[in-house]
Amino acid sequence: MTDELHLGVALDGAGWHPGAWRRPQARPHDLFSPRYWADLVLEAERGHLDLVTFEDALNLQSDQLGAQDDRNDRVQGRLDAVLIAARVAPLTTGIGLVPTVIATHTEPFHISKAIATLDFAARGRAGVRVQLGLWPHAFRHFGRREVPAFDLSRIGEPDQQRLLAEYFDEGADYVEVVRRLWDSWEDDAEIRDVATGRFVDRDKLHYIDFEGRWFSVKGPSITPRPPQGQPLVTALGHQEIPYQLIARATDLGFVTPNSAAEAAATSSRIAELAAGRAVSVWADLVVVLDDTEQAARDRLANLNELAGVEYTSDAKIFAGTPAQLADLLQEWDLTGYRLRPAELPHDLTQITRGLVPELQRRGVFRTEYPSNPTLRGLLGLERPANRYTSA
Repeated sequence: MTDELHLGVALDGAGWHPGAWRRPQARPHDLFSPRYWADLVLEAERGHLDLVTFEDALNLQSDQLGAQDDRNDRVQGRLDAVLIAARVAPLTTGIGLVPTVIATHTEPFHISKAIATLDFAARGRAGVRVQLGLWPHAFRHFGRREVPAFDLSRIGEPDQQRLLAEYFDEGADYVEVVRRLWDSWEDDAEIRDVATGRFVDRDKLHYIDFEGRWFSVKGPSITPRPPQGQPLVTALGHQEIPYQLIARATDLGFVTPNSAAEAAATSSRIAELAAGRAVSVWADLVVVLDDTEQAARDRLANLNELAGVEYTSDAKIFAGTPAQLADLLQEWDLTGYRLRPAELPHDLTQITRGLVPELQRRGVFRTEYPSNPTLRGLLGLERPANRYTSA
């Protein structure tokens, strides 16, 4: 059984349930205010969680996966995830900040310097969740290239699997460019010697000269190597092709098993694909937590009533007590979990003030942060050496 668990929370709007914004404790008028996001992240930090992730997308929220609906009874619109993370970074001292970026439509040079800058602002606690944007309505926001439309209804057919593999290969190249740009400044490239007038050692800034099918990037970055050297790279995956991206390019993969056996099988498969490369695997769970199991189930039923439909998710939906959730987390025996609060702030405080104390009582979760933590340090990961530094 895992000795110490790692925990993250995925923050999105008023919560992951579409009816959450209509609950009494919700703050729908504050969703686009910095204070709202700061309050959530500070609550997560009070629970000594490893990280928070911020959702993002290039289309409005939709109940139809792969298509844009025109509903007006759902939360619509988001703030930029990287900018939210940058806003809350100076307010926090211990928790990791992991915004989502859409790799399909953004340039890796821009994201490399944005996440490096976030790592400076957060003093070594930045990460990034790389997400693809495959849907036609997202492509139409940019108009920069014509691409074959991905048909979700035929996802299992060979031509769609080939198309999916191409998108994920592009995602892997995207991460490679970002990582090379982070290394394009050696750690001691900055001299700042007023007497000699030398601010940088130009010999320690490197062209990355990446040439691939989708990107041709010269480098170096305009931003020095970030405090962690390589901020944490994460991705969410549901099947074999995304698992290959997780194994090939990320430090941490989020997956969506429905049982302990499925969690073990998925973790083993990603380890097999990684072929010795270290990759952590965490399970995503949507959580509805209350003092009793019946209260949690009643609240989920009320959320469904408010949404007008029974909520379904790519991840398992757990409704119960914090102690019951602690049982499940230990039974599944993964190194970590990313919990998606169904309703904010209610389910977040159930995590920080109910689940965390229960895990601490069981001796499987930290009671405080180490001094001046980095996100990689919280997860037990070394600071990577710079690939361009001579021995």
